[in-house]
Amino acid sequence: MVDRADFAAWIENYERAWRTAGTVLLPELFTEDATYRHSPYAEPVAGLAAIARDWEAEREGAAEVFSMTTEIVAVEGDTGVARAEVRYERAEFRDLWVVRFAPDGRCAAFEEWWFEPPEDQ
Repeated sequence: MVDRADFAAWIENYERAWRTAGTVLLPELFTEDATYRHSPYAEPVAGLAAIARDWEAEREGAAEVFSMTTEIVAVEGDTGVARAEVRYERAEFRDLWVVRFAPDGRCAAFEEWWFEPPEDQ
């Protein structure tokens, strides 16, 4: 079971890990056999090592400038849902995250539903 405080702390640590060079903090966030989906229909990135490689490929580096705001939408049992808004210098996204937690409080399955603003805005 996870509660709102646990989920909020996990989100804070996720952002901290994204802002930290390398992927040394990922084992604090994800189980060894975790899955990470970039969209509901995407094949999952499976396993901590694969997630680490994916993170390094997805970001420009720890010095990349961005802001992130989040709002927890729901927490039920071992699952949390959050809304996130991430603004980079080059792009912005609004996401829904569905995060299923293992008994130890780390993420066992992460699913992202990300959206970009329309091009005419």
